[in-house]
Amino acid sequence: MSTSITTTRPPVAVQVGDEPPAREFGPVTRSDIVRFAGAGGDFNPLHHDPAFAAKAGFADVIAMGQFQAGLLAGWLTDWCGVEHVRELEVRFRAPVQLGTVLRLHGEVVELTEEDGERLARLELRATAGDTAVVRAAALVRRR
Repeated sequence: MSTSITTTRPPVAVQVGDEPPAREFGPVTRSDIVRFAGAGGDFNPLHHDPAFAAKAGFADVIAMGQFQAGLLAGWLTDWCGVEHVRELEVRFRAPVQLGTVLRLHGEVVELTEEDGERLARLELRATAGDTAVVRAAALVRRR
C-alpha cells in the first residue's frame, strides 16, 4: 500500500552553499531528557540516574542521541517541510551534558535529480560550541 502526502507548501528554492537559518536549543535540562525518555521509551540509566552516569565517567546524566537527532530532524522539517524529506542519515559524535546549548545548522552541498525529482543534498550538524555532537546528511525536494 502506497501513501502519498499532498501539500500546498512548495519545495525549497536553494543553491549550493545556501544555509537554512540556524537554530539554538537549550540549555538542555533534566526535564528535557526525562520528557524525551518517556516519549521515546529510552530508559537507559545513563539518562536518568546520576550515580550510574558517574560510574560510567560522566559528571551527571547525558541526553540520549535520539534527542539531538530529533531536534535536528524537527529543525530540518520546519525549514523544508516533512513532505519534502527523502532521506535523513544521522551519526552520533559526542555525548550531550546537562546545561549544553545546541546549535542546529547546515549547508546545501549538492543539487541533483533522481527519478525526475529535483533534490538538494545537505550536510547538517548539531554542535555544542566547537564540538559536533550529531552529524547528518539529508536529501530534500527542491524547486
